[in-house]
Amino acid sequence: MASMGVDGAPWNTFVEGDNLDVLPTLAAGSFDLIYLDPPYNTGNGFAYNDDFKGARGAGAAGRHVAWVEYLRPRLVAGHRVLADTGAIFVSIDDHEVAHLRLLMDEVYGEANFLAQIVVNLNAKGRQLGRGFATSHEYVLAYAKDAASCVLDASSSTTVVEADFPLVADDGRRYRRLPLRNTNKKFNPLTAPTLHFAVWGDPVSGRVATAPFMGAVEVKPVFGDGAPAVWRWSRPRIDERPDDLECRVVQGGTGERVDVYQRDWLHPVGGRRKKLRTIWLSEEIGSTDTAVAELKAILGHVFESPKPTGLIRRILDTMPDDCRVLDYFAGSGTTGHAVALANLADGGRRTCLSVNSAEPTRAGSNAALAGYATVSAITRARLRAVADQIGGGLGPE
Repeated sequence: MASMGVDGAPWNTFVEGDNLDVLPTLAAGSFDLIYLDPPYNTGNGFAYNDDFKGARGAGAAGRHVAWVEYLRPRLVAGHRVLADTGAIFVSIDDHEVAHLRLLMDEVYGEANFLAQIVVNLNAKGRQLGRGFATSHEYVLAYAKDAASCVLDASSSTTVVEADFPLVADDGRRYRRLPLRNTNKKFNPLTAPTLHFAVWGDPVSGRVATAPFMGAVEVKPVFGDGAPAVWRWSRPRIDERPDDLECRVVQGGTGERVDVYQRDWLHPVGGRRKKLRTIWLSEEIGSTDTAVAELKAILGHVFESPKPTGLIRRILDTMPDDCRVLDYFAGSGTTGHAVALANLADGGRRTCLSVNSAEPTRAGSNAALAGYATVSAITRARLRAVADQIGGGLGPE
């Protein structure tokens, strides 16, 4: 059996109950990451209520009001248990994304908004109905406190070898990045300590902060010849001369000598790349691959689960011992993804999944397979994950 999580806890824990009843029993600030896949209010839920026809108002407006009133106290309760250094990610589609964005601004604060990510979960697009073939959903990301949030919006899985086309004598791949700061907000007036001359030899490529045989003086300039500043200080250049090279380049005013950083594909500590705000199905999986994942464990019992690849990308933005909470656990994708991530990198993540005992819809695949409640699906998947991958499941 694979190792347990933080302090010997099982990787996965499951609690059955209404999230409004469960969340108050959890300690304040006890989770680092929350992922939610709440009802989308499309009226097409196959297993649980997803049709907020609303106690107030009429028509679409009333449905929106009812949905917001349903979700608001659940977001407020989740906010209390999220650590100050933590972040929350919430999936949604076009039906309620505008209302969710306003609601998240209300509960978490507009200043703590991190991203509105477009997630391409249906590469072919939905072919039924009128209008466009919708191929995307959204994930809204917010920090509890943006100033102290530990989220790293980058990933090792998005690094592409082709982005590093050059090969050093020792076989390492790299690319060249200008050593000068290309942002004109940083210049000799705003960063005077970074405006200084270095010495470089465009034949050998050597760079130093002091003159040497065959070297020419090089000052940082923009392409138009305006004074610039370096990104590295003198001490850093002295510490890492092998990561720099001098070259002759063609600028706006003709040929000039410039200095570049050798940006290695695999530096010490691993390579990460900033995440874009469009996540493609070939990178994170799709609804089809998510259905296949679940079918391989339990059968075809959930129509639109999320792929574990989506959750694993989110997990990759947080430390590998983060405490994860999903209180709209659905089919249990988040707990499954946590186990897969721990197995892959030796992490000590833990996940608490919460789901209600709401009955599955009569005649649905889930009901026909013997799952009387949505929570029964969650529990069965997490138990199968523990048996097949490890990490345990509590409480049993």
